[in-house]
Amino acid sequence: MNHMRILGKTTPLAAMIAAASSLSALANEPAAKESPKQLETMIVVGEATNALITAEELENFQANDLGDVFMKDPSISVGGSVGVAQKIYIRGLEDAFINVTVDGAPQTSTLYHHIGRVTIDPALLKEVDVQAGAGEATAGFGAIGGAIRFKTKSANDLLAAGEKFGGKVKVSNFSNDGEQYSLSLYGRLTDDWGLVGYYNNLERNVAKDGDNNDIHGSGADQTLGFIKLSGNISDNQSLSISYEDRDEDGRFTARPNWVYVPGRNDLFDSEAKRETLTANYGLFLNEAINLEVTAYDTESAFRGGRFDFLATIESYGFDIRNTSRLGIHRFTYGVEYRDDQVESGYAIPQPEEDHGENGDVLGIYAQAHSQVTPQLLLSYGLRYDKYDYQQEIRLPDYYGDPITDEAIAIDSSEVSINAGLLYDINDAWTFGLGYAEASRGKEIGDGFTLDAYLYDRSSEPMIDPNLKPEKVANIESSLRYRVGSLDARLAVFQSEIDDTILEHDVDSARFENIGTVKSRGLELDIAYLWNDFEFYAGFATVDSELEPAAGLYAANYSAVDLSGYEFDGLGNSRGDTWNLGVEYRPMANLKFGANLTYVEELNIKTLYQDLDKDYVDELYNLEKPSYSTVDLFAQWMPTDALTINLSIINAFDKLYRDHSSVGDYSEVPGYGMVVGHYEPGRDIRLSVTYQF
Repeated sequence: MNHMRILGKTTPLAAMIAAASSLSALANEPAAKESPKQLETMIVVGEATNALITAEELENFQANDLGDVFMKDPSISVGGSVGVAQKIYIRGLEDAFINVTVDGAPQTSTLYHHIGRVTIDPALLKEVDVQAGAGEATAGFGAIGGAIRFKTKSANDLLAAGEKFGGKVKVSNFSNDGEQYSLSLYGRLTDDWGLVGYYNNLERNVAKDGDNNDIHGSGADQTLGFIKLSGNISDNQSLSISYEDRDEDGRFTARPNWVYVPGRNDLFDSEAKRETLTANYGLFLNEAINLEVTAYDTESAFRGGRFDFLATIESYGFDIRNTSRLGIHRFTYGVEYRDDQVESGYAIPQPEEDHGENGDVLGIYAQAHSQVTPQLLLSYGLRYDKYDYQQEIRLPDYYGDPITDEAIAIDSSEVSINAGLLYDINDAWTFGLGYAEASRGKEIGDGFTLDAYLYDRSSEPMIDPNLKPEKVANIESSLRYRVGSLDARLAVFQSEIDDTILEHDVDSARFENIGTVKSRGLELDIAYLWNDFEFYAGFATVDSELEPAAGLYAANYSAVDLSGYEFDGLGNSRGDTWNLGVEYRPMANLKFGANLTYVEELNIKTLYQDLDKDYVDELYNLEKPSYSTVDLFAQWMPTDALTINLSIINAFDKLYRDHSSVGDYSEVPGYGMVVGHYEPGRDIRLSVTYQF
């Protein structure tokens, strides 16, 4: 197949770097810089709602996709099975409702609703910081379901004290089925500046499920190049600039998150690509000025499918924030801006054939933390978001008919507030309580179905002219118990998203407010250290459903469970999820671990919209069977330079379909192809890493 080339526009980013660098004239007195992480961990809804995943955890199980990254957290799930189709869900909501960033650069919108929008190489990651549910005003644009912050490694993270240069060569083999080669080089250019370069090639053949059947469309060739320059401009200024180029190509099904249909020509050459340029600047002058500036430019594209379509999305923007300390108070306030542009059409276009949308959003925010007493921490903030959306229409569409007479433009703005507290009852118990809002206006749509969005053969409006922005209200309470080696955390939450926006009428591709999405549940997390053992356990139960707006369906339904097929882009229902694990380190250079995940059975009703359209005669009872999986690992370092890692994923070769994937609708007449992939069966991963 032909490899596409994405040409990034770096002018906005270059301007931001120049603006950030010009601030060096303000830096007169050197001082120690405060770590921003201290502020980010103080979330309004309490510590029990957060997760922090470290590089060590990712290396233990040799994580190579999103499912591996989040395998130990029962509140976070990944559906789709096939790498390019994986989607992240937090508390039942799809990642479209989550502000996902890599070093501050957002991963925005979707190129094709059958593939995921988040791509990351776990080997790059220093840590993953997860905020479940709407929280602080600093969480970013549209953080209705929370925020995920991926943070990449720098040279200082890889070099020991006194080292000037180093590198890693890693070779991995996966029994189900592929191999991986990576090279990392890193060094200190001066005492203040470091450079890291990374190249990875992952070749995946067609995997087997637990019954040893092929998972068609799962083979892919992934390559990634990454370079990051970071250092100190002066004693109180820092700067990092990184560039990432990721490419994945293979033969995927026409809908990569659905199974291959035997007897049909349903595998097509396809390619996904992303390029991201990011700059992060920091300036610390005193307790009043601790400035952080992030600027980014990202282009992503997907080409393939039955009609050889090409969709591209470009996002560029910035976030400028300052933190000031005043006695017992700390204030973080700033402004951020993002511009998104999407185009789609045939990969070999005819004149004026592509269609596009443009959206930009401006956010102004302020968040405060006040340590009122040694026992009581208050958190409170507000945020203003302004969304501007406009279609970029080109005539005619590919049906040969006119689209509309004029472009549709929708503007909206909302103010969101949050308030919460953490209270140390005594040395062992901490109580948390919080309320948080977040909002999101109409953004650019799905790239591959953009033409359908702009073309309405029924002459009804493409987008409801009275469309309202989505707004969530999230309330949580948490309780944490810490004594000695025991740490237990419990959180109870309820979230309501009013005026949820979704494409409802597939014939007219009409976007409208469909009602209120409610998500309520409970999360429990326990960790215990005993000698050389670390035990952990987790449990999550979430009920995610839609209360339909009046007139949305012909019948009057009080509540509708979310399903990944009917509510693609919104959410998916999952059975109660349990997680148990242990890690054992008998000596400094040797460790073992095991992780057990159990998901309870779930049955829900689906196809409400299809029943209204007479596609089906009755609602379908979608059955999601229970399943359990066991993952194992062993790591041995015979020398300081050599590491051998053995991991066994799905050790008992379980045949199962993840509840966060599309379910099995094959029993419904005419829906034989609407079936999500099974997850891969047993995968024995052996890697050898040499560090120099």
